[in-house]
Amino acid sequence: MIVTSKELYKIAQKNNFAIPAANYIDALSAAAHVEVAEKLGLPLILEFAQAHETLLPFEDGLEIGKYYAEKAKVPVVLHLDHGTTKERIFQAIDFGFRSVMIDASSYSFEENVKRTKEIVDYAHLRGVVVEAEIGHVGQGEEYDDKDSNDNIYTTAAEAKAFVEATGVDSLAISIGTAHGSYKSQATPVIDFDRLKEIAATIDTPLVLHGGSSSGDENLNKCATNGISKVNIYTDLCVAAHKKVQESDCKNYHEIKAAMKQGMMDCLEHYYEVFETKKFNNK
Repeated sequence: MIVTSKELYKIAQKNNFAIPAANYIDALSAAAHVEVAEKLGLPLILEFAQAHETLLPFEDGLEIGKYYAEKAKVPVVLHLDHGTTKERIFQAIDFGFRSVMIDASSYSFEENVKRTKEIVDYAHLRGVVVEAEIGHVGQGEEYDDKDSNDNIYTTAAEAKAFVEATGVDSLAISIGTAHGSYKSQATPVIDFDRLKEIAATIDTPLVLHGGSSSGDENLNKCATNGISKVNIYTDLCVAAHKKVQESDCKNYHEIKAAMKQGMMDCLEHYYEVFETKKFNNK
């Protein structure tokens, strides 16, 4: 069943856990993510990134997500991840996505506010929630340490001003993680003091991008200290590839089955790390 994230985030905030946001790039990955959520009886944020239209045509991505989200027996937030153009974001909203992200974090604060507010105004009229990003989460291949990467860290003051100016429903913040695989397999240094300060300053649910390979201890501490949603993609792909390598696959069908199982095992692991099981403790 397709739901918005508002009520789920309230429960996550109240009980100090996070919900995994799993990116899909085809029907196999979408089915795998939903199957895990149903097995565990837990909510899922099923998301398709605009950038992945290079792997899957955008319209096909919308169709696949909606198909699996609608048939799911658990609450599923159908989410557009890292929307960068107004046209694509509006298209996802009009198609039936109940949650969208506008990523204007590479622009100035003023331009980010302007672009985000335009999406918020359009989405809220249609009952759709909006995620945005303040600060900037960089790429893992650029990551070395806190002082030598392309992250722009979020401040509590900026987060507060941004939320008040835009009315955004959830906020992705930069506290030390990065997208993709980390340089030299380094585990990021998370600024937990910054996280706690931001969480104490605003009531808006907080989102962590770049969850993959950020370390189970780090991610658990984020999930139990103010982060309500954690994005996972790279680790799912790595797990799928590793499972194929470990399996004695003799044909295409066995390869697909191994890939699916690898992704499912990985996502189930992150449900445990994020302590999403507390969803039942209302």
